[in-house]
Amino acid sequence: MSTITKPMHNPSHPGEVLRELYMKPLGITVNAAADALKVTRKHLSAILNGRASVTPDMALRLAAAFRTDAEIWLNLQSQHDLWQVRGRKGKPAIRALVPRKAA
Repeated sequence: MSTITKPMHNPSHPGEVLRELYMKPLGITVNAAADALKVTRKHLSAILNGRASVTPDMALRLAAAFRTDAEIWLNLQSQHDLWQVRGRKGKPAIRALVPRKAA
């Protein structure tokens, strides 16, 4: 079993990545992207501003629209979510159900 360590920095929300690395360089507006993705402008704006998460459905839409893999968007969201939870709660006080592996 491997030990997972906390990244050194707060991972960007996938909405920030979408805005800064895809939409801005390509000159794509929120309205144009929302139309292409078949979602409301309000929903896309919430993602871009970090108020909503990228769901598996949205990851598939983004992958199709920007010719990426859906896993990229889901991994970005997962990394961001884990960082946020660890920052708020730290290590949970949970009793281990399996013994530690000997070194």
